[in-house]
Amino acid sequence: MSDVYLIDTHSHLNSPQFADEVGDLITRARENGVGKIVIPSYDYESNLRAIEIAEQYEGIYAQVGYHPCDLNDLTDDHYQKLYEWSKLEKVVAIGEIGLDYHWDTTTPELQDEMFRKQIAIAKELNRPIIIHDREAHGDILKILKEENAAQIGGIMHCYSGSWEMAQECMKLNFYISFGGPVTFKNGKRPQEVAAKVPLDRLLVETDAPYLTPEPHRGKRNEPAYVRHVAEKIAALRELSYEEIALQTTKNANEIFRF
Repeated sequence: MSDVYLIDTHSHLNSPQFADEVGDLITRARENGVGKIVIPSYDYESNLRAIEIAEQYEGIYAQVGYHPCDLNDLTDDHYQKLYEWSKLEKVVAIGEIGLDYHWDTTTPELQDEMFRKQIAIAKELNRPIIIHDREAHGDILKILKEENAAQIGGIMHCYSGSWEMAQECMKLNFYISFGGPVTFKNGKRPQEVAAKVPLDRLLVETDAPYLTPEPHRGKRNEPAYVRHVAEKIAALRELSYEEIALQTTKNANEIFRF
């Protein structure tokens, strides 16, 4: 592997949209300079699939967790499985977890309870956490502080908040990760924040198959496209692509302990 490569820190290779294409997606990603990919999970089946893919392919890793929109049918057995999965060698984080006030599939009270419960598992097993935050910035920060999440740290996935919130997150030992929206013509907020985040707190991702970056917007996203995110951030900061690749890869290797 070249010294200059990218890590896609958040790509749903376990999505049904990719059912029969995982091998091809990984090959294309490697051809485009992506050395490692981390797969987040959201429900029971996606956890199993993420682990299966990670164990099948070199350089592919899994996160395990329950998304705030997928909590209604969970039992104590589901959380026991989460605890067991988190100990596996190819599982590197708990995620994606957090709060989502955009959709009304689960109540805010249930989301709060289960977010805290998963943070507790992460703290016990010393795993970083990957945060999903949609229209819940204030409550996310409140819970992270109350649960002392700084003890384990983690990643603010596909960051869409303000620079002020990003500063608060970084004080709590979190990295700030950017995906396709930083390349959008109307992506002023993520662009402003991406230009300011200290290099040692910066990460890149695709969130594939969602949020496809320019110039592929309108098509299905895939890990190979993370290069466009890195190139855009390099341009915003007036740095070379190689500088952004080296630093974000160093950061990902540190947070995931590769």
